[in-house]
Amino acid sequence: MTGYRHGDTIFALTTGNFRSGVAMVRVSGPLAGAIISALTGRAVPPPRTAVRRRFGIDPVIDDGLLLWFPAPTSFTGEDVAELHVHGGRAVWNALAAALAAAGARPALPGEFSRRAFANGKLDLTQAEAIADLVAAETEAQRRQAMRQLDGELGRLYEGWRERIVAMMARAEAAIDFPDEDLPGGLLEAIPAEAASLAAAMARHLGDGGRGERLRDGIHVVLAGAPNAGKSSLLNALVGRAAAIVHPVAGTTRDVVEAAIDLDGWPVVFSDTAGLRPTADAVEAEGVRRARARADAADLRLLVVDLADRASDAAVAGLVDPRAIVVLNKRDLSDRPVDLGPVPHVRVSARSGEGMAELAAAIAGGIAATFPAAGLSPTRARHRAAVEGCIRHLRATMTVALPELLAEELRLAARTLGEAVGRIDVEEVLDRVFREFCIGK
Repeated sequence: MTGYRHGDTIFALTTGNFRSGVAMVRVSGPLAGAIISALTGRAVPPPRTAVRRRFGIDPVIDDGLLLWFPAPTSFTGEDVAELHVHGGRAVWNALAAALAAAGARPALPGEFSRRAFANGKLDLTQAEAIADLVAAETEAQRRQAMRQLDGELGRLYEGWRERIVAMMARAEAAIDFPDEDLPGGLLEAIPAEAASLAAAMARHLGDGGRGERLRDGIHVVLAGAPNAGKSSLLNALVGRAAAIVHPVAGTTRDVVEAAIDLDGWPVVFSDTAGLRPTADAVEAEGVRRARARADAADLRLLVVDLADRASDAAVAGLVDPRAIVVLNKRDLSDRPVDLGPVPHVRVSARSGEGMAELAAAIAGGIAATFPAAGLSPTRARHRAAVEGCIRHLRATMTVALPELLAEELRLAARTLGEAVGRIDVEEVLDRVFREFCIGK
């Protein structure tokens, strides 16, 4: 993090842009107490007690509330002051100038959370969860971020790391003290134990990337024949004219995306080109992209035109457990359709009939794919760390020398430690905290 210096006293506005009734300014660092005393002309208040203070001596900048959190019982682990003032730009500008003149500097993005991590208040997965919680737009994203902030993912990884460290200790004891009266089989049992732990980690990764997908949005693709009503359905689902609707077949040629909060789930709908053979090179590329999106989708809405029996064939090859068949234009026809044992919903995008049932079916399909139970990696960084650890654990089963076995265990512990920040790697820290907003 360019410009990061741990010993500085820092400050930031933590409550976003102006104007607002109340704004909160956070100050953290070794000079926080002296700066607040100079700014108010009074001693710092009792810890964790809100008191009314005037900020600024000559002139007075504002009249608000002050809270004092002495180290180490604060968010950052340092002395921290929180100033609750009126949320006007002029107030903030004057207060920022006064804080800077007293010896503090503006905080860098993520610097408060980075100090909390450096002082042992958070592990790295919890620090990332703060950024996820700030960015959360749906209830499902909020729940996932809160579980991670509560330390569940960090405790899982740290528990695995402690098991590896215990194996390392046994291996080192057998290597360094071969003549001591140690229990038998210290080395012999390690490969099997490492294999068991690697299998548990592999099960953790076998979630299809659910944690990452929940952070970024769950992809639901509308696929079907031209003029089946995919664009009309997209517009009805998202509540706005996101896609062009026209009676000319093949109007949609590229992928049109729209994101919404669907019953607490972050959903990205993709309208795609109609699936049909075509000699038109541009439309053919659209069809290729449509099939690629359908293959990669978390959930597929296979749209069938009830007024056109020929539309059934366009989606027949896409029916699988990820699919919901949407029988559109029920206002024009109510013919029977059989595309196998997958959910069917009859709707009319034009009249709105059945749209509530379709939304409920989509939410149910997502809930079945993203169960609340179980922990998942939420970033590619987590996944890479666990994958690397698995490789080193499995390597213990093939090495011939005890020293090499111990080295593979050391590398496994180090690689997994990257996930929770148990190693001193500035590049990893910079990559994590540069995602934060100012004031966190």
